[in-house]
Amino acid sequence: MEWYTLGQMLMAIRIGQKAVTPDGRTLRRSSGGLFWKGGRQDGKIVEIRDYLFTDLWRIEEDEESGEEAGKREAVERKEREMLENQYEELRWEYLIERRGGADNTGRGGEHG
Repeated sequence: MEWYTLGQMLMAIRIGQKAVTPDGRTLRRSSGGLFWKGGRQDGKIVEIRDYLFTDLWRIEEDEESGEEAGKREAVERKEREMLENQYEELRWEYLIERRGGADNTGRGGEHG
């Protein structure tokens, strides 16, 4: 069984999975974000508060979110595409700045 800090858990949890603390607090990841599961906060969106940084989490499949898990691949593919697009745009802007903005001939040519 693997345990994660908050930051590690946020990087590792996938749609259709849940994360559980040793004392039983549970959140689930859906295509709409992170939501509390069970307890007084059931169904409410998770707010990043200081106490969450001191918890350890384990990640499990959430059997109750079968439909969400089915969307996992498509949503993750879209997330990757969005990140790649942002990266490429920032990279392009950096290259233009590095050249001093003098070469505004378009995106063709060497991206060095």
